[in-house]
Amino acid sequence: MKRGFYTILAAQFFSALADNALLFAAIALLKLMSAPAWHTPILQQSFIVSFIVLAPFVGAFADSLPKGRVMFISNAIKMLGCVAMLLGVNPLLAYGLAGFGAAAYSPAKYGILTEFLPPEKLVLANSWMEGLTVLAIILGAVLGGIMLSPSVTGALLQHLHVPFINNAPELAIAVVFVLYSTAALFNLYIPCMPIDHKPLSRDPVFLIKEFSHCFKLLWKDPLGQVSLGVTTLFWGAGASLRLILLAWAAVALHYDISSAAKLTAWFAVGIAIGAVLAARFVQLEHAVKVLPVGIGMGLLVLTMPLITSPLLATLLLIGIGTMGGFFVVPMNALLQHRGHLLMGAGSSIAVQNFNENISIFLMLGIYALMEKMDFSIYSITVVFGLLMAGIMGVMYKKHGHDQDNGKI
Repeated sequence: MKRGFYTILAAQFFSALADNALLFAAIALLKLMSAPAWHTPILQQSFIVSFIVLAPFVGAFADSLPKGRVMFISNAIKMLGCVAMLLGVNPLLAYGLAGFGAAAYSPAKYGILTEFLPPEKLVLANSWMEGLTVLAIILGAVLGGIMLSPSVTGALLQHLHVPFINNAPELAIAVVFVLYSTAALFNLYIPCMPIDHKPLSRDPVFLIKEFSHCFKLLWKDPLGQVSLGVTTLFWGAGASLRLILLAWAAVALHYDISSAAKLTAWFAVGIAIGAVLAARFVQLEHAVKVLPVGIGMGLLVLTMPLITSPLLATLLLIGIGTMGGFFVVPMNALLQHRGHLLMGAGSSIAVQNFNENISIFLMLGIYALMEKMDFSIYSITVVFGLLMAGIMGVMYKKHGHDQDNGKI
């Protein structure tokens, strides 16, 4: 791998670490405000709504500038979201501002891989990217758990006298601000690549029409359709599952938010293991063959209500994560490659984000509705497990041989 690739990885690591720690800090801030439980999925919705609304524009934005510069601007916006929380802005709105930055960041962080590396290295590069992102998720969960622990923050707050920092969630948000600053610093050293597929116009109406064209083009392509469908489902279910894990740990294992945040790290460990296995055993031209693993992941989620032991919970989350990482990494690589061939890297990732985040928004909405209707966390878990296994089964039946229907 080229040296610049590791600079990209470093920037992604610190940005992802901050993203994940900020989620737990924002949830803790809501709890401190005695917000109702259904505000938690709404919080996540406020973050991802920008991915949906800005989808026609962020791909063109990512393709119109050097992607390292796009990543720098995006991290600066995330930093403003942290500042807004510290100044007392409602967490739902401030976290939404951070989501605005994340929406602009995503097409650049993945799009730069297709510009920087040849196709035969994309699965390996995605494994590195996903593996390091998952490491950031793990450390973000651990860091969030530590920073929200009364024994830790109590001692720190006694010795620190910083304006706008009066409690554990605010201290965690300040640490997140520093992490975003570090990511922005690495962004400045990302190699400047020639602009590929530069947008023909900056007119909003033109961009919406162009996005619509790219959307249809990717969905009509056989390999684009299956990879887009699978990643859309995975990230929709995955985002909901992450919040479900926090509620499940509180009921099944009697964990507080600090301990529950650390527990979610094991799910990320599994994804890292799955990403490594995918890089070792799955080739780009055989990516579709991993679909049955997604069915198994949904079925494994159904066993969560039976678990009451911390050890078994850890093993289960590692297992679910491993299956998820093993099937989503090849699908991501396939989608990036098809998108790069059919349009621009930034535009294809924007289409991917649009679909994935509509899925996340809808599934979080279902979760919020079930919370508001006082469904038990066990019932919610079973619903999501069946939903994932069922939809993945339908996709495998329809697309199981799609690697023969189009050229990689």
